[in-house]
Amino acid sequence: ADLRIDALGSGSDFTPFLQHVGVATLNLGFGGEGGGGIYHSIYDDFKWYTTFDDTAFVYGRALAQTVGTAVMRLADAEVVPYQFTAFAETVGRYVKEVQKLLQEKQDTVRERNRQLDEGVFTATADPREPSVPPAREELPPYLSFASLDNAVDALNRAAERYERAFAKAQGNGGAALARPEVQALNATLRQSERALMSAAGLPRRPWYRHQIYAPGFYTGYGVKTLPGVREAIEQKNWSEAEQQIAATAQALAAHTSVVGRAAEQLEKLAP
Repeated sequence: ADLRIDALGSGSDFTPFLQHVGVATLNLGFGGEGGGGIYHSIYDDFKWYTTFDDTAFVYGRALAQTVGTAVMRLADAEVVPYQFTAFAETVGRYVKEVQKLLQEKQDTVRERNRQLDEGVFTATADPREPSVPPAREELPPYLSFASLDNAVDALNRAAERYERAFAKAQGNGGAALARPEVQALNATLRQSERALMSAAGLPRRPWYRHQIYAPGFYTGYGVKTLPGVREAIEQKNWSEAEQQIAATAQALAAHTSVVGRAAEQLEKLAP
């Protein structure tokens, strides 16, 4: 089975490429062991590395071989090895997550308001520790995610069409993929990530233009998926959430258009 990869947040090595320009990015590394507490310290140097961390260069060599193999695989591929069906499925999961987040916000406010109406906070207050009941809040409105749901459905169809066309092009030893027209196909594929950019960028930080991944506004390195929508809901900015739903759906539609165009090019290579 294919190995699914996690969403990228922020990192000085790749942030400008992914979040500002829209270059598809892969971050490779190993984990599962403690870092030793020296990361970004004055002790994070070659002496420490060779004396304590990787004295036989086992980890360094393994990482270099892994990254080197991946780079050669990408560079030598006749067709840029993108798999859009996995991306479409993942984005669909992100959409369900933000829908659930809104539902949880509504449930929380509804329950707290019920407790206020019934005097729960006053009845359970400890006179030795004076406290003030929370303020009553308006129930978060229902938001329409129809445009996002429709965008994900369209992307799924385009991705499946591309997968079918690619499988057919691989027939007969992949002869169709040796044709010069493949260069135009690869040029189209390289635009697929850029299509997920928004010229306006994210609210209050226009430099970050990717509509699917961004570091959290308040969480730094950690990734926020569907960041415009997710953070608007987290901050209870409902009008902004509606705007960001539309912006994200528009970006997905642009991405779907590129995938569909690539599928059409493949179909012409192997009719």
